[in-house]
Amino acid sequence: MLVGPIDVRKHGGSGPTVVLLHGGPGAQGSLASLAGTLAPHYSVLEPLQRRSGDVSLTVEQHVRDMAEVAPESATYVGWSWGAMLGLSFASLYPGLVKTLVLVGCGCYDEESRESHAIALRRRMDRQGQARHEDLQRRMKAATDRAWRDDLFGQIGALAEKAEAVEPLGFVSGDVQPDALGFEETWQDAARLQHECIEPARFTGIRCPVLMLHGDEDVHPGTRTRDVLQRHIPQLAYIGIPKCGHVPWYERHGRTPFLETLKEWIDDVG
Repeated sequence: MLVGPIDVRKHGGSGPTVVLLHGGPGAQGSLASLAGTLAPHYSVLEPLQRRSGDVSLTVEQHVRDMAEVAPESATYVGWSWGAMLGLSFASLYPGLVKTLVLVGCGCYDEESRESHAIALRRRMDRQGQARHEDLQRRMKAATDRAWRDDLFGQIGALAEKAEAVEPLGFVSGDVQPDALGFEETWQDAARLQHECIEPARFTGIRCPVLMLHGDEDVHPGTRTRDVLQRHIPQLAYIGIPKCGHVPWYERHGRTPFLETLKEWIDDVG
């Protein structure tokens, strides 16, 4: 089945080209605020990853979608799931990626995923834990697509609050949630890991790679760094103190995150 290209929102217009890859999967628009922050300094592209419906969503479908709209060479900045997609894209299209920045990168082994789940639950109070479990039960039972998307958005917003240290705001207000897109994409991402395709194929990444990770992010940054460095020895890691999963929306993380990101884009990119 032939499908059209994905939409790309453009911000700014001068300076080096920066491509932002949103989180989720299924959280289209979650980097709108970061795009606006970077727009005065760079030509920022914000591709809106394909929503479910036209085709079954796989990691390689998302990669093909990105390749279709990609500039000739750019710095790619991926947040959360977007960092994982950036790694997949850079391994399959290395000539298009000048440099890659991974912000709050997701997990690549079962131990890390279990650590993330435990840490996330501990960050919630009893009321939050009960609501999280209730939302998950309701989403499993729901059949209406719009209602499932709404429940998925509520789950995401609840998790984002638990993942923050001292937030200045939240990305959830910009998100267009896609529950089925999350399920289809993550199922395929898990398959790639189970079949040992990823992260093994990241050996094909030749560009400079930087991980920026909040020290108090529930995603285990140093463990993911160690896993990735086996395949990407040039990967550099910078931890951000007193910071959770969304550095540009954190009181203590925003300034060091943005300063480091801009320095990397300007000097390395």
